[in-house]
Amino acid sequence: MTTGVPTPSSTRPPRSRLRTFLPLGVAAWVVLEIWLLTVVAGATSGFTVFLLLVAGFVLGALVVKRAGRRAFRNLNEALQGGGSPSEGGGNGLLMLGGLLLMIPGLISDALGLLLLIPPVQKVLARFAERSFHRTLRRSAPGTFGDAFRQARIHRPDGKVVQGEVIRDRPGETPPGPRPPLTR
Repeated sequence: MTTGVPTPSSTRPPRSRLRTFLPLGVAAWVVLEIWLLTVVAGATSGFTVFLLLVAGFVLGALVVKRAGRRAFRNLNEALQGGGSPSEGGGNGLLMLGGLLLMIPGLISDALGLLLLIPPVQKVLARFAERSFHRTLRRSAPGTFGDAFRQARIHRPDGKVVQGEVIRDRPGETPPGPRPPLTR
């Protein structure tokens, strides 16, 4: 029997392109990495491939450690100076390059080494900033307001519960008697 009520499957929004093609892209990338490692192992030896993978992991760990220290130092200096840490200083791209070096594979190593070059970092940072601002301009004007409005807690009858949050610190007494909790 058919009613006028739509079923949940018919009201589901269409799947995005990213969710459709990302798993396929990751699978193709993994297959390509494995194939390239076998080609290099056939041309040289398995031990050479092992040494390349270990060297990439160690170099990536050093890069991530250095970028993390620099990011923490910049954050600390900005907070001590009374400012806000608005500029990342390229630490995010350095960390991404280090992580790509740590992933086993020659293509990811090449991409990670490419991200360690400062001119490439500047170009990618500009591109990411432009695309981020473009996405923000395209988004609906009330997006954040709607999210905050939906996040409010409502009683079952639809009324908003007004209240005040009082935090107790250990060793302190609360500022006056508390009213009993009612539902």
